[in-house]
Amino acid sequence: MKMHLYGAFLNLKNMKFETIVALATAPMKSALAVIRVSGDDAFEIVSKCSSKDLTKITKRTLLIANIVDGDKEIDEAVLAVYKGPKSFTGEDLVEIICHGSVLIANEIIQLLISKGARMATNGEYSSRAFLNQKIDLVQAEAINDVINATTAEAKNLSILSLKGDTSGLIVPIKTRLADILSLIEVNIDYPEYEDIEVANKETIISTVDELLPQIEKYIKDGNQGKIVKEGVKVAIVGKPNVGKSSLLNALLGESKAIVTDIAGTTRDIVEGEINLNGVVLHLLDTAGIRDSEDKVESIGVDKSKATIQEADLVIVVLDASNKLDALDKEILEMSKDKKRIIVYNKKDLININNKDNIYISAQSGEINSLKDAIYKELGIEDNVFTTPSLNNARQLGLLKKAYESLKKAKEDAEMDLSIDLISVSLYDAYVAILEILGEANQLDISKEIFSRFCVGK
Repeated sequence: MKMHLYGAFLNLKNMKFETIVALATAPMKSALAVIRVSGDDAFEIVSKCSSKDLTKITKRTLLIANIVDGDKEIDEAVLAVYKGPKSFTGEDLVEIICHGSVLIANEIIQLLISKGARMATNGEYSSRAFLNQKIDLVQAEAINDVINATTAEAKNLSILSLKGDTSGLIVPIKTRLADILSLIEVNIDYPEYEDIEVANKETIISTVDELLPQIEKYIKDGNQGKIVKEGVKVAIVGKPNVGKSSLLNALLGESKAIVTDIAGTTRDIVEGEINLNGVVLHLLDTAGIRDSEDKVESIGVDKSKATIQEADLVIVVLDASNKLDALDKEILEMSKDKKRIIVYNKKDLININNKDNIYISAQSGEINSLKDAIYKELGIEDNVFTTPSLNNARQLGLLKKAYESLKKAKEDAEMDLSIDLISVSLYDAYVAILEILGEANQLDISKEIFSRFCVGK
């Protein structure tokens, strides 16, 4: 099986890749546009469309050339020429930096296609960089994360992954597992050799005990990093007229939701986003939960109940000026299994101040105590913003798989199973680690990942 995968990878490396072309900058009027051409025939195809011959170039070169279609001059451009494998894709690559007219850029792309190139698909440049071992799968995913980052903190985490710092976390784990598996293999295949280290159950348990705390820490860091990168969905719930919409407006710092003293004003989910100390909160103001004969309001109430289940964090708003009633208790019961914060609004109408409760006045904007409580509830440690982490669902899922496989290997060793049976779980953990980097049989999953990229990356 291992040899089969290795052979498949060699075949991929030896394939002649078609030359692809795409606009690498936004398709809009600007000072400059960048058109990227990559593949085995990139130099030849660009040479057919320019006043300069690139076919003899053997190292990175910068040229000024006219882009021409026969006798017709399309534009004067700068050609950044990269000889493979010293390029982003690992192939011969040319970046044509032309004037930023959409018309000019499209004319050049059409010309290149007529000379033998084809339009690149989403993420194909990064995919080729991965297949040519210029980047691993964690770095490839980080390219998309950098592009889609909505906060400086999320961007900084993605940059760490792009640089390879995140991949560096698990390389020692990969090496350690490869060492113990190799030792087991040698012991099984060559039992007659007396001068090799013995792979006994104690050695396996010791190795697993060494690795489990590391992986557990990476899972914890990854979950926090995922929050920084993706944000959290926060539902604001409560009965009518407790101040949910006022709270949304206070958090946003703008009057987005309509606020009146008429119960049932909010009929649908009102959304907004804020950056709270580097974490994006996707706020969802819901319709007041109550029994209603109004068909439209009832639909809104049903949406509110569904939003409670979908949210990462629920803020239950209670009216501090009134005692809890049956409806408040019903909402508290409805949200009891969710991560939640209970907040008492309208503090300006009372004199009581129970130190165990969170009191705010949404109408006057006194909500700092709630902001502090939200950040505390998220459990974000200060170092998460500067620590590389495996922080998407794929990476975390594979980390957890490796963790469970190692636990199983330890359990098998403690139950005194044979070494070859124990090694099955160790091998499963090893494959999970390889899959994080894209070093196992990951052609299908990598295709799925790169399909989410924009064209030109």
